[in-house]
Amino acid sequence: MLMLSLNHELGIVPALLMLIAQSAGAAIADVTVDALVAQNSITHPPLAADMQSLCGFSSSVGALLGFSLSGLLVHSMGSQGALGLLSIPSALVLLAGILLKENRGTEFDYMQVHKKFYKAIQSMGRTLKCPEVWRPCVYIFVSLNLSLDIQGGMFYWYTDAVVGPGFSEGYIGLIYSIGSVGSLIGVLLYQSALKDYPFRSMLLWGQVLSSLAGMLDLVLVTRLNLKIGMPDYFFAVADNAVSQMVGRLQWLPLLVLCSKLCPPGTEGTFYALLMSLQNAGLLMSAWWGGLLLHMLNVTRMEFSNLWIIVLIRNTSRLVPLMLLFLVPDCDQNSTLLPAEMLHGNESTETTKNGSNQFSILVGDNSGCISPGSLC
Repeated sequence: MLMLSLNHELGIVPALLMLIAQSAGAAIADVTVDALVAQNSITHPPLAADMQSLCGFSSSVGALLGFSLSGLLVHSMGSQGALGLLSIPSALVLLAGILLKENRGTEFDYMQVHKKFYKAIQSMGRTLKCPEVWRPCVYIFVSLNLSLDIQGGMFYWYTDAVVGPGFSEGYIGLIYSIGSVGSLIGVLLYQSALKDYPFRSMLLWGQVLSSLAGMLDLVLVTRLNLKIGMPDYFFAVADNAVSQMVGRLQWLPLLVLCSKLCPPGTEGTFYALLMSLQNAGLLMSAWWGGLLLHMLNVTRMEFSNLWIIVLIRNTSRLVPLMLLFLVPDCDQNSTLLPAEMLHGNESTETTKNGSNQFSILVGDNSGCISPGSLC
């Protein structure tokens, strides 16, 4: 980020490689935290939802601050200066990593790393063959895949002054920053009232509410809000806040579900695999959304078919409900994995001899997230 900020003649390819490196570093830090949460979700099942709520609350607060400051920083410092400031949170993450306590394995044979890597792959393969694991994974992938991402078309419509509201880029950032309050409300609502409901009920209503919340975009695109006397900027803020709140209510149960699918000894590796599965679903949703925009000829200047795309997106969000039977019908405090996977001799022996540091990112007694600090 510092090189992007200081080098004003940097080419596209080096800049792209640096952005990829920054994203990879952030992903590694994110997966490390996820591994901690997954590990503690297994050892302390009643706190699984609380830990995900804590992570979601932190993410929502960060998004609120980031969206609130981004427009001001870009306006006052330029885009490169704003990118340079991203080195500060990266340094803070580094300091937080130094403060983590972990037990290191002794007598680790580095000459056998390839064998341990192969065993980790075998362990993940056996885990994925378990019906209690692959069935929810199929639902998660399909639900994210069919939630079409059409934000590109919506952004251009937001900024179009002829058929759209003609918002400035800075005002769009303000819309998203205020919308982050909705995400924060979603976290608080989940933590206070919804964390004990069954997975299947939460995901059912999450999909339904997501489809209904998407109808607000349809009202905005068809300009019905003006006919009822509600200005664009007020309705856009309310629309984004409701969408982020529903999105958070839909996302948190999925994270809790993923944390409970990780077998002991490979929490970090397997949770990273599940997050990659979710990212693949989101990436494909962006592809389908882009293809739909192209097929219906929605461009930077043409938006006549945008309402049809919004309607298709909202309808597609209900299709995954046909696969809801794949999700376990139990509360979010339950243990989902079979007993032989939780207390297998192989995983127990691996944990005891300290040879699992290749697949698990923290020691068993790391103390990084203590149950008492979350109660």
